[in-house]
Amino acid sequence: MAKKRSSEKRVSVLLVEDEESFVDALTIGLNREGFDVAVARDGQQAITLFAKDTYDIVLLDLMLPKMSGLDVCRAIRSTSEVPIIIVSAKGEEVDMVLMLEIGADDYVTKPYRLRELVARIRAVLRRRESHENVMASDDEITLGPIRMDIDARRCYVNGVEIKLRKKEFALLRLLLENPGRVLTREVLIDRVWGSDYVGDTKTLDVHIKRLRSLIEDDPKNPEHISTVRGVGYRYEVMKP
Repeated sequence: MAKKRSSEKRVSVLLVEDEESFVDALTIGLNREGFDVAVARDGQQAITLFAKDTYDIVLLDLMLPKMSGLDVCRAIRSTSEVPIIIVSAKGEEVDMVLMLEIGADDYVTKPYRLRELVARIRAVLRRRESHENVMASDDEITLGPIRMDIDARRCYVNGVEIKLRKKEFALLRLLLENPGRVLTREVLIDRVWGSDYVGDTKTLDVHIKRLRSLIEDDPKNPEHISTVRGVGYRYEVMKP
């Protein structure tokens, strides 16, 4: 009996890596897991390939010939919202906040196991799919139990209206517009309070605490707004 072909679309990956030992093993492993892999062996080649074709996700080494991984990330992010996972060698000094601020979605450290990397890839793709599926327009955002009427500046949780102050409304809106993505403290403060804000950054924590008290079933064990220690906050994509 002939095998039934899967109708599931294969995920296209741009692997930006100059270490042949990683390239060969990873290409074979990802192909077995249902991914189609294109390989760029330096930063400039990555930019060229990315401009010529469409990819579902980019795996990006930091230490590359001709152009650093961070510069490649900046260049890609300037034109595309494609998910990017940064790959770094163990022992390299990696500023996680910087990577997130320039648009990386996640990072893994070498050496890594294929199972871990595949899990990270699929998690990032799920988060991006959820982000794209957020019901949003110029005047309304709906995600899970929360609905925000932007024009009227009103917010509802499970159909019940909650009262939000101006900054709380702006903060929750920003989190909802980026589900599953870590937003650093610096980004949140800059976007909600303005780049010229010079007050105490604990103000952000106070606003997050109040939001949790309004939207979480158990504010001390939040399911929606999670803390990424030392980095910032993330609105969690709830599993169906």
